[in-house]
Amino acid sequence: MNPTVDIIYSYFPKLTDIQKEQFAKLADLYTFWNSQINVISRKDIDSLYLHHVLHSLGIAKFVQELAPGTQILDVGTGGGFPGIPMAILFPEVKFHLVDSIGKKIKVVREVAAGLGLKNVEADHIRAEQLDDKYDFVISRAVTRLGEFAPWIRNKFAKNDKNGIPNGILYLKGGDLSEEIKESKLKAELHPLSGYFKEDFFETKYLVYVPM
Repeated sequence: MNPTVDIIYSYFPKLTDIQKEQFAKLADLYTFWNSQINVISRKDIDSLYLHHVLHSLGIAKFVQELAPGTQILDVGTGGGFPGIPMAILFPEVKFHLVDSIGKKIKVVREVAAGLGLKNVEADHIRAEQLDDKYDFVISRAVTRLGEFAPWIRNKFAKNDKNGIPNGILYLKGGDLSEEIKESKLKAELHPLSGYFKEDFFETKYLVYVPM
């Protein structure tokens, strides 16, 4: 039995009615748009809330709070993960979702519009081409950390406005010790199994790199 939106409600009990409604709408929106433009594997769409929405919100469990006006860049967002679930949870935070594949950004825009999200901007562009500065860069297993870091190294605002310094918040699975060593980054590894009890999260991590 695949988890429904209730799994989100159980881990985030302080959601407003609007947020609950937005999370609930994700299933229909992604089922529809995924049938038009494949952004989630067909067999995985039934596991949307566990494998994609809750996984994305592992970042939220780590940061806990974000100051209003915080600027976040989601690199290689695909169909909108982790950016869309994070944007629902933090309506006063600004999210810029980018991907090098235009049709994926079309899905992101349609989903954001369907949810009425006013804090999401989505662009068909590579991260390296951006001139803006952000407090955090989030992403989900786009590539190895050592390859990812140079794309966004100069994208960070100088002043910190949150409880943790500005930096990379990267969702990745498996044994990451070699990858972190190779990247030469001062990375912290936070197991998502510390936040979520489902077996799916046993090998999943949030990598935090202060910049």
